[in-house]
Amino acid sequence: MDRTASAEWQGSLQGGKGTISSASGVLHDTQYSFATRFADGVGTNPEELIAAAHAGCFSMALGAQLGEAKLTPEYIRTEAKVTLSKVEGGFGITKIHLETTAKVPGATEESFHEAAEGAKKGCPISKLFAGNAEITLNAKLVS
Repeated sequence: MDRTASAEWQGSLQGGKGTISSASGVLHDTQYSFATRFADGVGTNPEELIAAAHAGCFSMALGAQLGEAKLTPEYIRTEAKVTLSKVEGGFGITKIHLETTAKVPGATEESFHEAAEGAKKGCPISKLFAGNAEITLNAKLVS
C-alpha cells in the first residue's frame, strides 16, 4: 500500500511560500510557509501534519487493541503535540505527546491502559519515530 502527497515551494526560506496537496484531495494546494512553521501564519506545516497523522494512527491502533480485548469504544479522541526543537545540525522533532480520552463500555482502567500502551508501541507512526523522538502518552478512560 502506497500513499502519496506533494509539495511545491517558491522563493527563499523566510520569504517564500508553498503548497501541499494529497492524492486523496483532502489537501489541495494547502498553504504553508516559514510563518506557518515558526510563527503564527495562516496555513499548515509539516509538524502539524505529523501531529494529525499520529493522532489518527494512534486512535485507530487503540481501537484495534481494544477490539482484541473484545471491547468496543464509543469514541476515542486523541490530540498529538509535536515538538520541533533546535538540535545539532538544525532542527528536529524531539518529542511527541499523545493525549487521549476514550469512552469504552466494559473496560477497566487496567485493560484500557494496557491497550493504550500497546497502541502507542504498535502504531506505525509511533514506530517511525521510536528511538528518534520521545513519545509520551496520557490516556484517560471516561465513563
